[in-house]
Amino acid sequence: MSPLRVALIGSRGIPARYGGYETLMEELSTRLVRLGFDVTVYCRSYNTPRDLGCFKGVRLRVLPTLRSKHLDTPVHTLLSSLDASRQRFDAALVVNSINAIFVPLLRVTGTPVALHVDGIERQRAKWGFLGRAAYALSERLSVALPDVLITDAEVIREYYLERYGCESTVIAYGVDPKPEAPGDTLESLGLKPAKYFLYVSRFEPENNPHRVAEAYRRVEGDLPLVMVGGAPYADRFIRSFVDNADPRILFPGPIYGRGYRELLSHALAYVHATEVGGTHPALVEAMGYGNCVVVNDTPENREVAGETAHYFTASRPQTLSRALESMRSDPQNAHERGRSCLERASRLYNWDEVAASYRRLFRCLAETTEP
Repeated sequence: MSPLRVALIGSRGIPARYGGYETLMEELSTRLVRLGFDVTVYCRSYNTPRDLGCFKGVRLRVLPTLRSKHLDTPVHTLLSSLDASRQRFDAALVVNSINAIFVPLLRVTGTPVALHVDGIERQRAKWGFLGRAAYALSERLSVALPDVLITDAEVIREYYLERYGCESTVIAYGVDPKPEAPGDTLESLGLKPAKYFLYVSRFEPENNPHRVAEAYRRVEGDLPLVMVGGAPYADRFIRSFVDNADPRILFPGPIYGRGYRELLSHALAYVHATEVGGTHPALVEAMGYGNCVVVNDTPENREVAGETAHYFTASRPQTLSRALESMRSDPQNAHERGRSCLERASRLYNWDEVAASYRRLFRCLAETTEP
């Protein structure tokens, strides 16, 4: 029997260099290949070299886009959906609710589609009126156009069920920890193991990097806070908290791969300040590496971290200051919480189990369209 042909559409592509969707695409696609699937990931030309046709057994289809804040994702997904519709895949996974409008391009040619909507995108502060309106419309299309709606947290599943009467399949993210010994990254930043705090996120308002930077001014001692990240189209916002920041805060920019794993492996505590979204891959990864996590108190974040986290309220930076001061003054407590985080992540968030869930989903979708 021929392997099932699956298309993964809507992210920047792989190898993963940016965020949660890209990590999902890489971790999922490579595992599906090992499970016997024929997988194609659609990639954006600025993220993936055009001449890179394969990655760890995964076929790559690199297409252009218009690199702007509002057109990047929809233009690339339109081109990807048109291309995929000509190839008649057995199933497709489309990510990001803004891409719901393109689902019929695949379904009309016989490809069943699962749409992954992530969190409630229209709540993100980076979007203006038109952006929020587009995502509000996309929410409605998301419950009507795909064969299956995928959410990554029970909180988001309940939102779609209560607001639209639409049931969804919950499939979260995973973590595959590969701890790194102290090396070049720590050395280049002047860091010592268990002697720094770590924050990793896109520098966007709903991830509260400005409030994290503000809160750190009230923390005593000389431990550095390493704020890893950046964001396209957000230069003015980033300058608002980077310029004149506390001198103990380091801004090394985005760090990926081994360097990122090295930082995760040796932080005293990890700060997670998001307020929009479902299950955040960065939080899951921090827990999987045994970090004590200091987490903005939202229902979605509590679903992930449970009782293992030390919680704060992002709109009240002083609550984060107190949490970090507590970790600084009692590192043993931070280590103990980190072990609890590791145990929880190992139990609840596993990439092999995530891939197995998608394998069952894709096989079910393919069977519904067999002649």
